[in-house]
Amino acid sequence: MEKKVPPISSKLPVFMHGADYNPDQWLHDPKVFEEDIRLMKLAHCNVMAVGIFSWATLEPAEGEFNFEWLDHVLDTFAGNGLYAWLATPSGARPAWMSQKYPEVLRVQANRTRNLHGFRHNHCFTSPVYREKVAIMNSKLAERYASHPAVVGWHISNEFGGDCHCDYCQDAFRAWVKRKYGTLEALNRAWWTTFWSHTYTDWSQVESPAPHGETQVHGQNLDWKRFVTDQTIDFYKHEIAPLKAANADLPCTTNMMDLFYDLDYRKFAEVLDVISWDAYPTWHEAASEGNIASWFAFNHDLFRTLKQKPFMLMESTPSLTNWQPVSKLKRPGMHRLSSLQAVAHGSDTVQYFQWRKSRGSSEKFHGAVVDHVGHEHTRVFKDVSSLGETLAGLTEVIGTTVPAEAAILFDWDNRWAVNDAQGPRNGGIHYEKTVVQHYRALWEQGVPTDIIGSEDDLSKYKLLLVPMAYLLREEAGARIEQFVRDGGTVAVTYWSGVVNENDLCYLNGFPGPLRSTLGIWAEEIEGLHDHDRNGIVLQAGNALGLDGSYQVHELCELIHAEGADVLAVYEDDFYAGRPALTVHAFGKGKAYYLAARVSDPAFYDAFYGRLIKDAGVRRAIDAELPAGVTAQLRSDGASDYVFILNFSGAACEIGLNQAGYVDAETGETVSGRVELQQHGVRILKRKV
Repeated sequence: MEKKVPPISSKLPVFMHGADYNPDQWLHDPKVFEEDIRLMKLAHCNVMAVGIFSWATLEPAEGEFNFEWLDHVLDTFAGNGLYAWLATPSGARPAWMSQKYPEVLRVQANRTRNLHGFRHNHCFTSPVYREKVAIMNSKLAERYASHPAVVGWHISNEFGGDCHCDYCQDAFRAWVKRKYGTLEALNRAWWTTFWSHTYTDWSQVESPAPHGETQVHGQNLDWKRFVTDQTIDFYKHEIAPLKAANADLPCTTNMMDLFYDLDYRKFAEVLDVISWDAYPTWHEAASEGNIASWFAFNHDLFRTLKQKPFMLMESTPSLTNWQPVSKLKRPGMHRLSSLQAVAHGSDTVQYFQWRKSRGSSEKFHGAVVDHVGHEHTRVFKDVSSLGETLAGLTEVIGTTVPAEAAILFDWDNRWAVNDAQGPRNGGIHYEKTVVQHYRALWEQGVPTDIIGSEDDLSKYKLLLVPMAYLLREEAGARIEQFVRDGGTVAVTYWSGVVNENDLCYLNGFPGPLRSTLGIWAEEIEGLHDHDRNGIVLQAGNALGLDGSYQVHELCELIHAEGADVLAVYEDDFYAGRPALTVHAFGKGKAYYLAARVSDPAFYDAFYGRLIKDAGVRRAIDAELPAGVTAQLRSDGASDYVFILNFSGAACEIGLNQAGYVDAETGETVSGRVELQQHGVRILKRKV
């Protein structure tokens, strides 16, 4: 039985392929638009994101609107089989608005109001800005909500940042008052008796400030939660007139690479489809494994947010202009990096930008159409070739990733970890640690979800819980039940330390997981960058692993309370104490790793055994060379296996089963599969 989700738009039930398009930059030369239409079709592009920063063109003066140019763009699209994600222009306001209504400009944490300029320089709470956005979006909705070329709404652009103006201070006070009800409850949750920071009036509560309060961790955490909620509230304000005009048109906003400032898991609840902007720094090293696994993690995260295909809304067809080094994509890398997104669940490949801007800050950012203005470039040919490939993969649209492994990753835990003030203020490296554990699954071609602590665990066989410092009681109970029911969990040091208010557990760490894991964590040591220790696998351990592995940065001193010791520390005063344990609990097993192992070989061996023991599905039954991974999409009747070569060299893999066909050519595939440098093969098999 086929298991597909509907396409993102019934108007365009194929892979969407296109770019951010700014025709408002070229209104002085109508021939540019005519040429763009020809080139779009030549590049096998079918959709453009239009109007993202066009407010000054749409409303050149307050109350004076100019939509004729946009009418022409969309009508021409409709006549040429092209479609648009029509943007709301709120990402950057016109100068006349900043001049007349300075309250729309953000106030920084130091309580200084910004001047006009840049983008995202606006207060989400400002009544004036909300009024102006509502007027603009209402007019756009009235005019275009039923336009045949419009497939959905692109809301603003890369939301982020915060504002500390008086409006936002009042909103924050109202937010915490709703959450806690009384000052007594707030003071208890924030532990304000420390340093005599007790609040005695709601008006005393303010956002964290470099010249004011930054040391109340519960307050810092709640401010970040408030910023997410206020940004979401602004987004909902934006889409209200759009949904009123046509509730069926999907709305999205483009998210960013593991973005820190907003809880995307909460944001996902109000989006119709997830979209994000991926800009890997390819070619930093001979092998692309580190970069590829980081972005694979991101792709899996954004797919998991709604458990359905997502959109690659922006990528570069060539290079960026804002990274430390603007490196060109080597031959084959455009296809490889784009199909990596597809392999992990994207139903689109889109770029920033279609045509290079002639001036200002992104004039040297990569584009499909270069300043030379024609199709006779290497980049244009790469884009056109990929467009042909995507056009032949329509059967993959709507397929899902059948993951049996998951990694726990919560934003408020991330914020709390980085605000903990110990045990390593010189770099706790939470995000890198999570991806280090993820990479061991990625290397072995294991489809993986990136989940939150409130998500259902019942579909998984293996759960990784790296550095779950902030762990709610309810999350601990959910993990305990998962193991009791037969699941395998692997937890690391610095987990179960604080609750949702960033208050330390008093019943021993790892707090809600102490019984599940069968250990007690007494102390944790932060190691200097030059410090090293090691762990030694015990002879005859249950995993069948041997040898020793170097550890660095963090070492936790634990006691086994029912857990079996699999490895011990090698050096220092805690030599011989447990470093890796397993606890048989209910029908499942709970592992605990007490130190940060620096050697990737450990994770490959450790998770390789857990994957096998838990019966976790891999994308393909084959030995994968280092830097080569396999990812899986399925409709329940057919599997689509993407074999992606990030090793930096040509290689081949041996297939351990028959029944494969090449999804692009239809040819039967058996024996050994050759992969060129930066190569991709897409194999199809019956389930």
